Amino acid sequence: MAEKETDFGPLVGAIDQGTSSTRFLVFASKTSELLSYHQVEVKQTFPKEGWVEEDPNEILATCYECFNRVVENLRNMSIDPANIKAIGIANQRETTVVWDRVTGQPLHPAIIWLDTRTGTTVQKLVDKTPGQNKDHLQPLCGLPLSTYFSAVKLRWILDNSADVRAAVEENRCCFGTIDSWLMWNFTGGKDGGLHITDVTNASRTMLMNINTLKWDDKLCSFFDIPKSVLPEIRSSAEVYGHMSEGVLKGVPISGILGDQQGALVGQTCLKKGMAKNTYGTGCFLLYNTGEEPVLSKHGLLTTVAYKLGKEAPVVYALEGSVAISGAAVRWLRDNLGIIKEAKDIEPLAASVDNCGGVYFVPAFSGLYAPYWQTDARGIICGLTQYSTKAHIARAVLEAVCFQTKELLEAMDQDSGIPLVRLQVDGGMTANQLLMQLQADLLNIPVVRPSMPETTALGAAMAAGHAVGVWSLATEDLTAITTDTFSPSISEENRSARYSKWKLAVQKSMHWEGGQTTGPSQGGLLRTLPPALYLIGTFGMLCLAQVVSSRT
Repeated sequence: MAEKETDFGPLVGAIDQGTSSTRFLVFASKTSELLSYHQVEVKQTFPKEGWVEEDPNEILATCYECFNRVVENLRNMSIDPANIKAIGIANQRETTVVWDRVTGQPLHPAIIWLDTRTGTTVQKLVDKTPGQNKDHLQPLCGLPLSTYFSAVKLRWILDNSADVRAAVEENRCCFGTIDSWLMWNFTGGKDGGLHITDVTNASRTMLMNINTLKWDDKLCSFFDIPKSVLPEIRSSAEVYGHMSEGVLKGVPISGILGDQQGALVGQTCLKKGMAKNTYGTGCFLLYNTGEEPVLSKHGLLTTVAYKLGKEAPVVYALEGSVAISGAAVRWLRDNLGIIKEAKDIEPLAASVDNCGGVYFVPAFSGLYAPYWQTDARGIICGLTQYSTKAHIARAVLEAVCFQTKELLEAMDQDSGIPLVRLQVDGGMTANQLLMQLQADLLNIPVVRPSMPETTALGAAMAAGHAVGVWSLATEDLTAITTDTFSPSISEENRSARYSKWKLAVQKSMHWEGGQTTGPSQGGLLRTLPPALYLIGTFGMLCLAQVVSSRT
């Protein structure tokens, strides 16, 4: 055992709490080698149309299950878990949790980042801005008014839950994103747990001033949210506290990064001008803009990339966010039954040479960057009797790529420096066809790391750096082995397909809450754009035929 311990050196763990699952991973700090991990799926519930919730207690329980299994794995590998010198947290961002600091129990289900119940709340907030401008707060927080961000979700909870309002009045209410909920529980919960967050997660709430890195009086007043419920804002890499119980009791918790910022660090995009795109439940393109925030003029978000130490400089990023990418594959599996497992989409989509004129816009939660259209809804258009489930599967993959292309175009316009290659990560990057389609539609190489767990790696790097066992100096960073996918189609082909995609996107807009009045169904259908009428009649008959086929 001693020889193995010497070989691996200090170890660092990272909890990666994502939208669909929780994972705990352990890395060797000297080589970045992944030694062991365990993953547990997290149940999502959909109580009403547009609502997406998770149970905060279940999320917490999955973390401890992962801790236990990984420690067991390490012992079976003759690796001493005592060599774990620090733990980092990477988490799904914007997801909103409120809990009782006295009982330690959640006061409401966690409202997930892609939940759209707050559409009316957003409209009310927009209406009270000068000129009804959804970008009115952008100079302060870097973000537009949208259902996406935490402050809007918290405002909705306060408006709709008497229990939460009572807890606020009695100074019992704690608000936090997932990192805050985990940190509070990991460090003692109601018995002295730390109520903190880091700058990357705080920058996704709409309540933190993007320049001062503090909760902003004007922002809190705008949303009518009391500062008493908010966590303390800390850097992304420092010793916050220690695990209070379980198999990792006593281990320092010393890194927190929102999951997309974690991937940016894990991909070692630590210099201005470097970027990465993560393909998970959603799709997120982050571009390192250095130590000055850049306000987008093309629908992107200004966010904190990281602050790797109490005295370290803050680094900013431009971000393009897409709500639905991997979630569309899950929809094909769970809602339509077109595939049995997520991995089945690749061979199905590869069984046809093209999408057969079918285009899919996965606006299940509206459209995020660069449009920010909350009233958009998902459509499948271009269906004919020739269409098969394979064409729909391929259209789903192409939709992910088209959305990324739109983000990249906006990024190029804001930065003025077009990317010459795209670094990628996330679960969907295991799909070879998706990566080739992405390179073809972007017309630049797509570079995929051989070790895809870059989100957790970034959190581990931050945590290890804080306790002095992981150097982030350029010369010390481990070289990442990669696969590269190069473009292979003509510009004519690329442009034609992109034009059709743009047309499909336009057809998806202004669906929810617009043009929905009329004396009869026929009157309603006459007001809809032609493509939506096709979907509402013959198109849905085709889709039913496609789904029922088992060719």
